[in-house]
Amino acid sequence: MRLSLSRPAGVVGKVMSGVRSSLREVESALSEHLNRREKLLKDSRDIISSCSRAIISVHGGKMRQADADLAGARRLLVSLRKGGEGHTSRYLIPPETEFVEAASVIAIARGRAIPTSESLGVSPEAYLLGLLDTVGELKRLVLDSIMHGDVAKAERLFSLMQELYSLCSPLAVYDHVVNGARRKIDVARMLVEDTRGLMTEEMRRESVISSMGKLQKKLDRRP
Repeated sequence: MRLSLSRPAGVVGKVMSGVRSSLREVESALSEHLNRREKLLKDSRDIISSCSRAIISVHGGKMRQADADLAGARRLLVSLRKGGEGHTSRYLIPPETEFVEAASVIAIARGRAIPTSESLGVSPEAYLLGLLDTVGELKRLVLDSIMHGDVAKAERLFSLMQELYSLCSPLAVYDHVVNGARRKIDVARMLVEDTRGLMTEEMRRESVISSMGKLQKKLDRRP
């Protein structure tokens, strides 16, 4: 005697009714998640672009424009955080990292204290990564100062660069929590060492120029 594997349509409908209902809810939730993700990614790109323009403006001496770009990035970030909860929160780290970097570079260029994580309203991960990126921008500021003949300013910026690296480097042990932290710390170390070499060469050059100047004055005073 062969058993029939078919089921009456009514029985199948009854068995699968809960599944159909649940899958409709799943589809709705996934669709909403996808829409939030796409908006987060678009707004993140806009924030990163604004922060990049702000940093470029700093190096170009356009501080008002830098402030305006940073303010625009801050407004977008505040709006972005409203949709960056739960599974989508990880998408906030890249724009927040760029925001920390831009805010820090502007503060340094104005001779102000680097903002705290609380004042910026960013995650601990983004704050650390943003500060590490700031080390690279400090090297550019050091070079800008040297090019303009302001060695004293270059020295101050280099001291700040070393201190920032020194404070951040012990946190390399949290690389498994902050993805990319160790790599950025390694890059920061190389930037500091490279800048130290540049500063050493510049100080030697200044010393030679100073010695030559003193010698020339002595020669000029001779009858």
